[in-house]
Amino acid sequence: MAQVIGVVQVKGGVGRSTIATNLAAVLSLKQPTVLIDCDLPQGTSASWFTLRRSELEPKHLTLATASDHRELVQLVRELSERHRYLVIDAPPRLAEMTRAVMVLSTLALVPLGASAVEIWSTQDLLKTVEEARRFRPDIDVRLVWNRFRARTREGIEVSEAAHRELGLKELATRLGYRVSYSEALARGLSADEWLDPVARAEVLALAAEVKGILKGKAK
Repeated sequence: MAQVIGVVQVKGGVGRSTIATNLAAVLSLKQPTVLIDCDLPQGTSASWFTLRRSELEPKHLTLATASDHRELVQLVRELSERHRYLVIDAPPRLAEMTRAVMVLSTLALVPLGASAVEIWSTQDLLKTVEEARRFRPDIDVRLVWNRFRARTREGIEVSEAAHRELGLKELATRLGYRVSYSEALARGLSADEWLDPVARAEVLALAAEVKGILKGKAK
């Protein structure tokens, strides 16, 4: 059975495409995976895939794009028949597309950077989460920290504030504040293929944690 992972956040620049592309790349190492870019016309994930295909042959990874929620629903139906994982890079705005991604997802990941502004913007997403749960009560929505500085006072305070104000589960894996993520993205690579062993470990841990959650849901 296909598993759908939506990467959703209403604020731009929080790392949706970073998380979506890295997850898709690692998951596709062993299973057929499709990366669906819904953030058009910007299309960061689509551009990443084009670069990737020019450098190597992504054997188990394909790309699709959707310009509206109806097209996305149809794509998910069709692609679920021949892929193990569908990773959706959602647009940075509250719209029908955002609700559709939530309803379609087995697991919805909400990227969050270590700043109060991003917590405020994520609060706007909570209403959409509740609306989606009217149609799909079992939706699993989890925060995933990006550009996180674990040992700083700001990082600790923001983490506590997110837990208090958002009330969403968090992934244990956190992606640190590393330039290697943007460098890899700009070359069509994933962080596990880049030169930073710490970023590589983070991305592999993220994919392993996501697979573990999905495996539990498949039982």
